[in-house]
Amino acid sequence: MGKKDISQVGPVGKATLAVIGVVQVAFAALAFWDLAHREADELRGPKPAWIPVILVNWIGPAAYFTFGVKRRTR
Repeated sequence: MGKKDISQVGPVGKATLAVIGVVQVAFAALAFWDLAHREADELRGPKPAWIPVILVNWIGPAAYFTFGVKRRTR
């Protein structure tokens, strides 16, 4: 088993990859939007430190929402 060249992927596979790519970019865009609109005291760590973290595919935005945002206590 080796890597497939994109020309070897069928139309359904290409569409699936495109959808996954769009979702990944949207997830990162949502994290950046949230970072820009959230107050600094609502985050763990400084705002600029989260920028390169969010750029890491899937893991970055998930880490931002899981570990970076402080949860409100009732």
